[in-house]
Amino acid sequence: MSLSQTKALGRAADAARRPFRWPALLAPDGHGIAYGGDYNPDQWPESVWDDDIRLMTKAGVNTVALAIFSWDRIQPAEDEWDFDWLDRIIGKLGAAGIAVDLASATAAAPLWLYPAHPEVLPIDRYGHTINPGSRQSWSPTSPVFKDYALEMCRRLAERYGDSPAVTAWHVGNEYGWNNRYDYSDNTLRAFRRWCEREYGTVGALNEAWGTAFWSQAVTSFDQVIIPRHMGGDAMVNPSQQLDLERFGSECLKEFYKAERDAITEICPDKPITTNFMVSTDQCTMDYADWSDDVDFVSNDHYFHEGESHLDELACSDALMNGLALGKPWYLMEHSTSAVQWKPLNSRKRGGELVRDALAHVALGADAINFFQWRQSRSGAECFHSAMLPHAGEDSKVFRETCELGGLLRRLSAAGLQGAALRPSRTAILFDADCEWMTRSETLPSMKLSHWHDVRDWYRAFLDASARADVVPLRADWSDYDTVVLPTMFILSESDAGRVRAFARSGGRVIVGYATGIADEHTHVALGGYPGMLRDMLGVRGEEFNILSGADDGASTAADGAGLGDPGTVTLSNGSVSRLWANVVTSVAPDATVLATYEGTDAAAWELDGVPAIVRHPYGEGEAYYIGCDLDRADIARFLRDEFSGALPAERQSADASAALVGLESESHTDASLIRTRRSTDTADFDFVINRSGQTVSVPAVAGEMVVAYRCDAAESGSPAYALRPNGILITKTAH
Repeated sequence: MSLSQTKALGRAADAARRPFRWPALLAPDGHGIAYGGDYNPDQWPESVWDDDIRLMTKAGVNTVALAIFSWDRIQPAEDEWDFDWLDRIIGKLGAAGIAVDLASATAAAPLWLYPAHPEVLPIDRYGHTINPGSRQSWSPTSPVFKDYALEMCRRLAERYGDSPAVTAWHVGNEYGWNNRYDYSDNTLRAFRRWCEREYGTVGALNEAWGTAFWSQAVTSFDQVIIPRHMGGDAMVNPSQQLDLERFGSECLKEFYKAERDAITEICPDKPITTNFMVSTDQCTMDYADWSDDVDFVSNDHYFHEGESHLDELACSDALMNGLALGKPWYLMEHSTSAVQWKPLNSRKRGGELVRDALAHVALGADAINFFQWRQSRSGAECFHSAMLPHAGEDSKVFRETCELGGLLRRLSAAGLQGAALRPSRTAILFDADCEWMTRSETLPSMKLSHWHDVRDWYRAFLDASARADVVPLRADWSDYDTVVLPTMFILSESDAGRVRAFARSGGRVIVGYATGIADEHTHVALGGYPGMLRDMLGVRGEEFNILSGADDGASTAADGAGLGDPGTVTLSNGSVSRLWANVVTSVAPDATVLATYEGTDAAAWELDGVPAIVRHPYGEGEAYYIGCDLDRADIARFLRDEFSGALPAERQSADASAALVGLESESHTDASLIRTRRSTDTADFDFVINRSGQTVSVPAVAGEMVVAYRCDAAESGSPAYALRPNGILITKTAH
């Protein structure tokens, strides 16, 4: 079955999934929250190792990821292997009770490989060779590189497969970080084979890619090209580019699977993973697809500076929980403080180190790891923060690292490990194809971002005193009461059918302004917008009104609008559209218009009185059409106004609010807080996190207080707590 057919079926995410297996700790029962980070002892003299282990023990470290970038130390020359140093450090770690997540060591090839085999290097879209000197300087379609990488995997598995200290395998590292796009001849041949498997016939490919446009028809798969640089402002066929994205993700996944299988053929009894890169500023791979092929899902997450810090973390983690199908997931990397790869690198302050780590736990993580243990003295990442900083043991960062270790030990002792995150009643849907599509340079606006709109909706739910889940489109979301589709520009007919069936059977669907415009091959649905869901939404539009977003009432020629045209349009409910307003020309007789465009700016665009937000009953459920972009504050107001208890009596129900705002038992009125619950068979663990910059009063909660971080009694004898900025409360209630 082809990739697009699999996605189109919208199958449940566990259809062909590897069984969930979690790495054991070296504790007597093997349980507990994993805590540690990347460890690179080969960067340091062996005289440092014993002190590392002493300080790890002091900090509560119980696991490390080892040998991620150690290929040249393990294989210093093609016919030379050195495992003695690795034997010694694994032995020391195991004796100290520190489990090893052993890497395949293939993320960065040794420099001796390239002069002998320059053909392993990737080629960029301009035809330039990507030179060695960084990590991932290799083509995933190079058979020569694969041979060398698999030999390394087999040798490691043979030597350490029976080691009691090695409890898991870490294959590769951040696949696609530097070699996501390769335009080599090997990749061209692999892309042609992929297209033949995907489409079967040249005719089907020509139909899917719309090659009748610009004389792009092919008569054999040997004529398929990769969209390399074509000069100037040349536009790539969007259908072809989207398939290249799909192929690239699958191509690297196949490389990962080859490495994984080389290890598991020799060492089948230990769980295996690779670290994803999920944050709302990146979607490198189709991680919903990749998540089927790991034994446990893991992620590298780095914080966003500024006011979005905690909310962005929670949104990314919500997707991780969706990818993990509610099972615990593994935070493989985050930072104790500043990183070194942004233009400006802010440090963490005021408890953010501990707060961030515990927030990941609140959203389902059972492993908290940092890059890295000891801060490097040299190299490209020497100014990337670490658990043990340049300042050494006598430092604020190391003291907080130890404090965090103590809190995680407390949560482990309380029995949190393995607890499932209780779902919300609302799912915001995410799809890698939709994110890749919004990067196309052939759309009405180049300012679209599916992932950022998911983040904005997620944050708006928090602002409305609620919490939503983030769920892959392909997953089974039929148990939710409400689903939100933000900027899902492309939908297969099968997925559109799932959305319609969800509403028909009693669900609530909220559809964003740039959703359902085209199918999975970017073929526009005819008859009016939004074509794929027009019948369910009860609206028909004919054009898109693209705005500049300028608040001064004047755009520029570069914005794509005439000089003097308004940059924004106001809605009758006070909201403002700054990017995209659909020109709706008709609504169904049974639909209700909740807001229109109005005012002088709307009149200037011939939008005055045009429907902007519409509610339409559909079967046993209902659908909401949001016909323009709304900022986070406007989305939150829409949620509060439309789904509050102030609804007309005929539209109220006992769980009307709960269906949208999350857990019935977790509903609350303070938007300053994030609340989650993780549950085992015997207990509930409730998390309350302060997301504001102010001290927040939190009513006393039932159960045993497990963690009260940056939290004080409000006043003597008061049943409330004063939760300071970056504070978190964790309680346990036995069933």
